[in-house]
Amino acid sequence: MPPGTRKAIQNDQPICCYDCVSCSDGEMSNQTDMDSCIACPEDQWSNEKKDACVPRTIEFLSYDDPFGASLAFISVSLSVITVAVLAIFLKHRDSAIVKANNRDLTYILLLSLMLSFLCSLLFIGRPQKVTCLLQQVAFGMIFSVAVSSVLAKTITVAIAFNATKPGSKLRMWVDSRISFCLILLCTLWEVIICTVWLTHWPPFPDFDTKTESGKKILLCNEGSVTAFYCVVGYVGLLALLSFMVAYKVRNLPDSFNEAQHISFSMLVFCSAWVAFIPAYLSTKGRYMVAVEIFAVLASSAGLLGCIFIPKCYIILLRPELNTKEQLMKIKNLHQSRKL
Repeated sequence: MPPGTRKAIQNDQPICCYDCVSCSDGEMSNQTDMDSCIACPEDQWSNEKKDACVPRTIEFLSYDDPFGASLAFISVSLSVITVAVLAIFLKHRDSAIVKANNRDLTYILLLSLMLSFLCSLLFIGRPQKVTCLLQQVAFGMIFSVAVSSVLAKTITVAIAFNATKPGSKLRMWVDSRISFCLILLCTLWEVIICTVWLTHWPPFPDFDTKTESGKKILLCNEGSVTAFYCVVGYVGLLALLSFMVAYKVRNLPDSFNEAQHISFSMLVFCSAWVAFIPAYLSTKGRYMVAVEIFAVLASSAGLLGCIFIPKCYIILLRPELNTKEQLMKIKNLHQSRKL
């Protein structure tokens, strides 16, 4: 019996009679007439002849991979678009539509969206200890700032619209410091969750040898699946709250605030992450990483497109609508309809 095979006793035959059976995948025999094959170490696999163990093929979502390169290109492109939108809003910061939608919150939201696009790059490349620690924490923190900014933006414009009524006591709440406090408070809870996660069950580089035969897939182990879903769940809770507030005030004048745009953007945001959960659970290896990257890019792009593209359209292509008189006209029309 040559190497790469083992003895298999024949049923109802003398003990001296046996078949020559090839070793199974992941096993080998390097001597003749072996009774059984030897299992290869976890990080190795049997060669084609099954007479030796060789290192497994290492695989991860890299920049050399067309799939990884495509995701990286999309990520960088969307971040560049976000910077361009921010430049437009900075250039037209004194225009009516920019001032009406709370400039400071707009800048914070755009910066957090730019960082959210770039943070997806942490998921591409060979997993390292530092990148594994930063992946989920950066994602959770940045998205908490972005979604809490949307929440603060929605609450602020709703209060601002009603504060213009004579004798309204809501004017004291129309203050950027109130919005910043809301963002800090919402983000603080995510900081606490991430701190507990990193302190007790920090993510670490790991490898998967079960998904594909002969391959060792490098990836980041979350350390605690429960902590991971707490981070994602908290962002989802903020998104759901933002959607509910925006939906409630969606009938306010559209040019005066962006409640309708925000409600639709949060619907897209929530849909992306609701679809992410089953997709994430049903995929393995590097495709599981790609699913998370896609969810990050899709949800961030939904916020950017639904909230800011209509405003950029008015600023660049319909400047005649970007006046205080036009905004007040729409507001008065809305109030007269309510009467």
